[in-house]
Amino acid sequence: MTPKKVKEEFLRVDGRAWDELRPLKIESGVLSNADGSAYIEMGKNKIIVGVFGPREVHPKHLSKPHTGVLRCRYHMAPFSTDPRRSPAPSRRDTEITMVMRYALEPAIFLERYPRSSIDIYAEVLQADGGTRCATITASSVALVDAGIPMRDLVAACSTGKYNGRIILDLGDYEDKNGEADVPIAYMPKLEQITLLQMDGILTAEEFEQCISLSIEGCKKIYEVQREAIKKKYVVEKSEKEIEKAEEFIEESRVEDEQ
Repeated sequence: MTPKKVKEEFLRVDGRAWDELRPLKIESGVLSNADGSAYIEMGKNKIIVGVFGPREVHPKHLSKPHTGVLRCRYHMAPFSTDPRRSPAPSRRDTEITMVMRYALEPAIFLERYPRSSIDIYAEVLQADGGTRCATITASSVALVDAGIPMRDLVAACSTGKYNGRIILDLGDYEDKNGEADVPIAYMPKLEQITLLQMDGILTAEEFEQCISLSIEGCKKIYEVQREAIKKKYVVEKSEKEIEKAEEFIEESRVEDEQ
């Protein structure tokens, strides 16, 4: 068997290799009305996240005297799927809302904000499988954009079994027709898993392979997260420098005229 044929065996429905991520794009600071925000495109997924807080908890009986409260809301727009879905929250929305909180809480210094809340709102504009992982990844960037102190960024990625083979970052078709799905949220710097789920049946060896592959995927996503955060502050710094230069030029022009 030639090397070319071996490579072709690993190609998936969308042409990716078994260990290849979908095209990934992350932008930071996309909403002016939120304290922090992020936008992510992961494959055909398009998700926007807004973060508000820390702020006073309403209603007040939900506040905690010694720590802050992280509140999340995951919602899929009616036009995000085909066929069109109901705009009302579903059981799946409620589950992923809970999953987001579990994945992100270990990364945030909530003890610094007693009797306060940090609210994360995620809106899925277009869904293509793996939305929970993409949402957690974008939420982590939005938290940093809001200035929330964090132990580390949380990157999330799924691995699963499709057609008898372990593959990374399942798309919608692979998610619906695959044999297993293992989403993981991971803090690469601290080497800690904050979320581990499994849907389907795997052997112990396959499960370990899924975890190792997901962690490698999370590390790649982590680098994209860092670049998205850096890019925003580089742009802001450049804009401030341009403003200062323009002010200096204007002041010099006024002095020359006088």
